[in-house]
Amino acid sequence: MSDENIENPDRVNNIAKTDVAVEAKENFAELLEKSVGLKERLSPGQKVKASVVSISGDLVYIDLGGKSEGVVDLNEFMKEDGSCSVQAGDEIEAYYVTVRDGVRRLTTMVNGYAAVTLAALRDAFEAGVAVEGTVKREVKGGFEVTVGGVRCFCPFSQIDLKGGREGGLFLGRSFPFKVLEFEENGKNVILSRRALLEGERKAKIEKLRETLSVGMDVTATVRSIQNFGTFVDLGGVDGLIPASEISWDRAKRPADAMTIGQEVTARIIALEWERNRLTLSLKALEPDPWAGVKDRYTVDGRVNGLIVRLAPFGVFVRLEPGVEGLIHISNLGAGRRINHPKEVVEAGQEVEVYVLGVDEENRKISLSMQPKAAPKVVVLPEVGKVVEGVVDKVMPFGIFVKIGDGLSGLVPNSEIGATDGDPKRIFAPGAALQTVVVDVEQGSGKIRLSRKALMDKKVKEEYAEYVDTVKQTEGGSSGLGSLGDILKAKLQEKKLAG
Repeated sequence: MSDENIENPDRVNNIAKTDVAVEAKENFAELLEKSVGLKERLSPGQKVKASVVSISGDLVYIDLGGKSEGVVDLNEFMKEDGSCSVQAGDEIEAYYVTVRDGVRRLTTMVNGYAAVTLAALRDAFEAGVAVEGTVKREVKGGFEVTVGGVRCFCPFSQIDLKGGREGGLFLGRSFPFKVLEFEENGKNVILSRRALLEGERKAKIEKLRETLSVGMDVTATVRSIQNFGTFVDLGGVDGLIPASEISWDRAKRPADAMTIGQEVTARIIALEWERNRLTLSLKALEPDPWAGVKDRYTVDGRVNGLIVRLAPFGVFVRLEPGVEGLIHISNLGAGRRINHPKEVVEAGQEVEVYVLGVDEENRKISLSMQPKAAPKVVVLPEVGKVVEGVVDKVMPFGIFVKIGDGLSGLVPNSEIGATDGDPKRIFAPGAALQTVVVDVEQGSGKIRLSRKALMDKKVKEEYAEYVDTVKQTEGGSSGLGSLGDILKAKLQEKKLAG
């Protein structure tokens, strides 16, 4: 205790009295309930079932269990003809509001009784209890709603989850509403149906989170059909069936497959609870048309199909619902070059096509308007054969030479041999060139040529011819000199002749 409080004992007593008073005020309701034997403490808005004990004055007394009773305004049970709709012994449902003047107040307005007092409406607002209201007419910014005999206002944005402005959907109908505002002693009462719907939706989502899982088959009701897909209701939670998941047949649109209000069975393929998004599929329940497609469409086989889409690179042909193949643009022109498939075909055209290839794993089938050409047999030249050709390209590492039948070979720089003059001028593209084959790779078809080897071969042939000539003129004399001397003389002879 502080020195100030020791010096002022009266202040200490006043503080103590204040604390006791506050505590007594906070625990008043709890002490009252215990004193009359209530089994459990009621919370504002809590729903109870109770029997009518008696009707006295403007109150209906109900039994809350044990020695506890509560009261409901008699006006909540009055009919339009002035009679009362309940009597002693009837069981009713009511919602706890608060304790006022030592009496537990409850209300049954959510059940839509004929008359409601402003006091009861205020109690419902304070306790968060829903009330039953009837949408009477559309006014500026929303709807006029009557709760019993009290006129209230519900904005467009609060009439449903989507802020509906279609008055015809709501006029004359009764719904539960939550009282958002109660001002000016009841002259300004604002209601919300959306607040209750959001609460119900949240409760349903929490329940569904415990039961739904990817791969589960569920029953849903078609709520809305759009070009991109169909929205379905799974008991208060929306799910989307994308257009691509309607059917294996890509030509089938959502509007062709379903109607609003129809019940469908679909498989859950994705759950995103943080975004309240459920994605479902109808085609997941159908057999996969690509299963065993290799057995139905064999390479080089001929089949009929329908052109469904044109693209700059080719056309897509539907072979059966859910199975499409591609004719590449290079296989459309029957040998002539075309710039776009529309030059030769059109969507909706039936065609006979040939199967070039089937890739079941990647769901691809290659097609052609013409049968596959037989592979051309290429005969590679033998090593040592002298070939005639023309220069194709001169590269830093050698010369590419076309030698006929679509073949080409490479003369490496090391195999060009001696040249007189500028090699780029001598071996310009298109110039004739004779070489000899020195190597052939059978697997890759690469051919290695040599000009140098051909020159050496010619020298040896000329030498042999010269030897034969000498033998014939000198009677077989062996005094021919060294091979080097003979070659040197022969080359000198050729040079002088040139």
